[in-house]
Amino acid sequence: MAYENFKPIIWSKFIQHELEKKAILLDHCWRQFEGEVQHAKQVKILGVGRPTIGSYTGAPIGPPENIEDSSVMMDINNAPFFNVGLDDVDKAQSVPGLMEAILKEGAIAMALAIDSAIAKEALNAGKISAETQVNSADAAIAAIDAGLLALRENDVQIGDNVVIEIPPFVYKYLKDKYIALDTNNSEMLKKGIVGMYDGCKVRISNNLYKSGNSYYGMIRTDKAIAYAGQVDITEPYRHPDYFKDAVKCLTVFGTKVVRPKELYALRVKK
Repeated sequence: MAYENFKPIIWSKFIQHELEKKAILLDHCWRQFEGEVQHAKQVKILGVGRPTIGSYTGAPIGPPENIEDSSVMMDINNAPFFNVGLDDVDKAQSVPGLMEAILKEGAIAMALAIDSAIAKEALNAGKISAETQVNSADAAIAAIDAGLLALRENDVQIGDNVVIEIPPFVYKYLKDKYIALDTNNSEMLKKGIVGMYDGCKVRISNNLYKSGNSYYGMIRTDKAIAYAGQVDITEPYRHPDYFKDAVKCLTVFGTKVVRPKELYALRVKK
């Protein structure tokens, strides 16, 4: 801000925020691997195969079975950052909380970057549906039922550990006819949960992966996609070349489909 514009300006005590685009996809990921993660490193997610069941007859049962190691490696290969400053002239006539508001916007942007990476994991689903046009409630529910059937055929127990994540245009066809709304539960609504269908939570998201005209909704368990991340650096500093206070923040994280049979990608278009 130029100094000659300093005196005539009166700042409002109210701070305008960008419209918050809800970051909700991370809420339903497998996150027990979080801890000390570093960029360009890997997290090993341990897994084992299932033992073979035999029928005992009284005869020797033989040597023990070697269980196959099904561990997977998740790369910590995402490192979004922001670097923001506040001029002293601006600071002098600002209300308390302006820098905090700027940092809040940065945190929201970080969360959306994480959600975008999780959304792209739909491309690694165990099954991806054919592109389906959804222009009615019946078309929407048929597409969702096909996904739930695919999970059931993979021995997934359908319940509240399964979430159905759909774009808003699909939800608009469902809300009056099929979904049991829970609009009285404000905590659920804050997380984007708009109701239940067939025992599963239903969530709407604007962050789902999009390619061409196709939106990739997801039907998944809370163990299908793994996530590990942390805020690596948050550093306030004084800019050496300007009369400006600044803050820079770096987050590192990784995502991976670790149970593809528990993730169905619902490819829909308007």
